[in-house]
Amino acid sequence: MSSPSIEFHKIWIDQCAATEDIRESFGLKSALDYLIGEKLLTFLNASEDDSQFAAEVPAFITEIKRIFAEAEIRDYLAHLERSRYLAPPDPDLETDDSEDELEEEHWPQNPVIGAEELLRFSRMRQLLSS
Repeated sequence: MSSPSIEFHKIWIDQCAATEDIRESFGLKSALDYLIGEKLLTFLNASEDDSQFAAEVPAFITEIKRIFAEAEIRDYLAHLERSRYLAPPDPDLETDDSEDELEEEHWPQNPVIGAEELLRFSRMRQLLSS
């Protein structure tokens, strides 16, 4: 008897379920940050190299659109674009806070990685807007 295999490519189902609780407990922005800003971007990254993840992308997108209103998604994507992808780091605002360290992670120093993230964001925007 073989043990059941873990289907990591279906993890989005649990993440979407968790999002409902996050929204209720911590608010809309936290829920959007979790599911779209973190989990969907990570999932899209995995889908670039794994066909099982790629096959799950349409269902994941559909569920995100069920959880959030179109205007909520649109406003959040505009926020991400302004704050993460089109806003270069301001060296005058850098401090030693851990929050600043997290922000620095969002914009990699390596321009190739930065370009890949920007392309991934563009793909995410297209998928969520269609």
